[in-house]
Amino acid sequence: MKVSVVIPVYNEEKYIKGCLDSLMIQEEKPDEIIVVDNNCTDNTVEIIKKYKNIKIIKETTQGMTPARNTGFNQAKHEIIVKCDADSVLPTDWIKNIKNDFINNPSIIGVSMPIVYSDFQLFGNSTLPFYIYLAIPRLMVGFYYFIGPGYALKEIAWNKTRDEICLNDKEVHEDIDISFHLKKYGKIFHDKKNPVTSSARRIFNDPFSFFGEYIVRFFKMYWKHRHLL
Repeated sequence: MKVSVVIPVYNEEKYIKGCLDSLMIQEEKPDEIIVVDNNCTDNTVEIIKKYKNIKIIKETTQGMTPARNTGFNQAKHEIIVKCDADSVLPTDWIKNIKNDFINNPSIIGVSMPIVYSDFQLFGNSTLPFYIYLAIPRLMVGFYYFIGPGYALKEIAWNKTRDEICLNDKEVHEDIDISFHLKKYGKIFHDKKNPVTSSARRIFNDPFSFFGEYIVRFFKMYWKHRHLL
């Protein structure tokens, strides 16, 4: 079982090294790492070029959805893993993802919890993640994908890539793909394989994170309720 890791980036010079370093020391190395340059104007790409065997591709259409889609379409292997530029992965992350698919051959995707590295109140706990998703989890019936880290089978991506929504302003792209995938199989939640991420989105714009993000979720839930 081979794994392609896809990382969309836009001006991530502060964070990308930590992400790539954590991938370099995996117990089981990814077979391919693809970084999608979504019009970076800082030193992100120069930092990435210092690493060996990382494929850098360009996506000029601005936005997480087009950047992610371009990376997924370029992935060569049967498991596609997505993480953010500020994700820091445990050393057994890839190994655990492989084992999830091996031990549960019927699943088509794996979601995982998030630990916020700079949210000192909770330390390394996943509690904030589960609190934030408590109501959405009850509504949709499963733990959907969250941007800092998730995995899906390439065959599942090929089935859904022409069905997913493309407007970043209308949907959360990671949740949207989860909704569209559901009709093709089960997304397994691996609570023992957390991804560490920055809480910068909370601190930089808390009104958006606790307001607009939530409103957008309920709107897309209503629009996609026929898929659930």
